[in-house]
Amino acid sequence: MATPGGEGGFTAASLFFNSPCVASFGSNGIIQLFAADMGITIPQATYAVTAYAAGVMIGSPVITIAGARLNRRHLLLGLTMLFLLGNLMSALSTNVGMLIAARFITGTVQGAYFGAGAVVASYVYSPGKSGRAFATVMAGLTVATIFGSPLGTFVGQQAGWQALYGVVTAIGLLAGLAILVWVPATSDLDGGPLSHELGALRRPMVWVIMAVAALGISSIFAVYTFIGPYVTDAAMTDDSLIPIGLAVFGLGMAAGNQLGGHLADRYTYRGLVIGYSSVLAFLLVIVTAGETVWVLMPALFGVGATMMLAIPTIQVLLTTYAPEAPTLMGALNLAALNLANALGAVGGSITLAVGLGTVSTAWAGVALTVTGLLVFVATVPRLTPSRPVQRAAGIT
Repeated sequence: MATPGGEGGFTAASLFFNSPCVASFGSNGIIQLFAADMGITIPQATYAVTAYAAGVMIGSPVITIAGARLNRRHLLLGLTMLFLLGNLMSALSTNVGMLIAARFITGTVQGAYFGAGAVVASYVYSPGKSGRAFATVMAGLTVATIFGSPLGTFVGQQAGWQALYGVVTAIGLLAGLAILVWVPATSDLDGGPLSHELGALRRPMVWVIMAVAALGISSIFAVYTFIGPYVTDAAMTDDSLIPIGLAVFGLGMAAGNQLGGHLADRYTYRGLVIGYSSVLAFLLVIVTAGETVWVLMPALFGVGATMMLAIPTIQVLLTTYAPEAPTLMGALNLAALNLANALGAVGGSITLAVGLGTVSTAWAGVALTVTGLLVFVATVPRLTPSRPVQRAAGIT
């Protein structure tokens, strides 16, 4: 059922109340800063990135299930409060252990936040547009990546890495206000029985799609986590270009996200197959010529764009296999993406630790995405839901 104001109003709103999710990428842009400040190596500093990812993977499904009966608007507001707490702790961290704990707490918010946001988006969009609805939810993250993460990196460089989390906390306050103003207060957004959410977890295809997502999309993080070292250590340019590299990557994500939403609504698998296959080419460009900055920047755009083609399709597939639990499916999608975050960061750290060179982190991305594509080819097309189920889930 569509609400007054419709898709355009929700699109504008999503850019505000999804802006705090820049924190999921914010640590990547300042990883060199807090590593130097705390006297640790970059591979050790990636534990702060993986702690956030662990928070999403562990906390978000738990919070989603616990809040199954809550109105989605009320759930979003509660999650915003927890987000503020986690980022305040991050800003006040004095050692890596405290920062890891703070990032874990903040991470518990993201999956449930996106899951509830996906339900709100589906409410305001007409049937058959579930891919574009989720792309709208993701648009807030991509815009935050274009502007928020590079700006946060600049703030961290100028005022100290703790200042980034202070800025994100302030944005979180604006996000809470945006939810109050734009998300409709209606019983149509009430939660459902807990049994529906738990029942979805017993479906094997939900876990298969999550595995395909976690493995395939990890390449985006095997690159994004190390944009700072790519720019300064591999391309041998000034660190002032790091925010530009982050913004270029974010522009690619924004472009791919919009196209991915349309592909997800028209085709069952095409967005995922095109995205996974195309990103491999850009990863190979990085490992072979990424030490040249004018090659590196377009390749960063390409990695962001091609991976984002797949994410709306993954969300539609999850809700196809478990249409009675859309909030949990949104949370699990984000959990899978943050497992990808951890896999990409750890895989890249391994290539660095064994001395393969800075741009070698993209090789970890190649290996992980190829594995995800192989799992997909071996399982998913043979287990396609029937056309009646697809239509019920809004797939055309």
